[in-house]
Amino acid sequence: MAEIRLYVEGPLAAERVLPLDNAQSNYLFGVMRRKVGDRLRVFDGANGEWVAEVAKANKRNGLLVCKEAALPQVSPPDLWLLFAPVKKARTAFIVEKAVEMGVRKMQPVITDYTNERVNVDRMQAHAIEAAEQCGATFVPDVLEPAKLLSLLENWPRGRQLMFCDEGREALPVATALASQATGPWAIVIGPEGGFSADEVRALRALEAVVSVTLGPRILRADTAAVAAIGAWQMALGDWQ
Repeated sequence: MAEIRLYVEGPLAAERVLPLDNAQSNYLFGVMRRKVGDRLRVFDGANGEWVAEVAKANKRNGLLVCKEAALPQVSPPDLWLLFAPVKKARTAFIVEKAVEMGVRKMQPVITDYTNERVNVDRMQAHAIEAAEQCGATFVPDVLEPAKLLSLLENWPRGRQLMFCDEGREALPVATALASQATGPWAIVIGPEGGFSADEVRALRALEAVVSVTLGPRILRADTAAVAAIGAWQMALGDWQ
């Protein structure tokens, strides 16, 4: 029987009753054909993973009961991903891979060249689905979109910002990060058209910015996000 993991509303605790919404109930009992007494894994993003038992197998409003803790809560490093939304499928890819690779928070940014609509609820749903699939016990928040220049004007003190600055000579990412300290970080990924001249100037002027290059080839926004997160995790994150 296939292993099932569901994200549920917490907090999780022994013998707590967990109501399922319509979509979860239909998936669990209509698609996966689970029955009363069957067990699965659940998590709420804050209290680790638990084993739960089906108490009511209704396709519209099923119930689970928490039984025992299975895995402790593991949160990713304090890494934010700032990204300009691109085409729908590629944005979904960015969100999915950011969860799998381990980021703490996702911030969609509106840049001068952003021309895609933003659906935060859909992005958050993709984040939950990715966590369910990859075994994560943490689900990053997807924040409401904000203008990039406004974020830079109020950048939090003590948080470094990795900027893939392909327009000037910058150190290769592995070299640049080797001399940096762990702690709060963020990565910024631009839109398909790149950053505007005003945005590049603002990024380069920010004291917290660390300019890097991701290699000799121009990467698509979704590829750049994966490459940048992977490089950061290897150097400063929890892949070490």
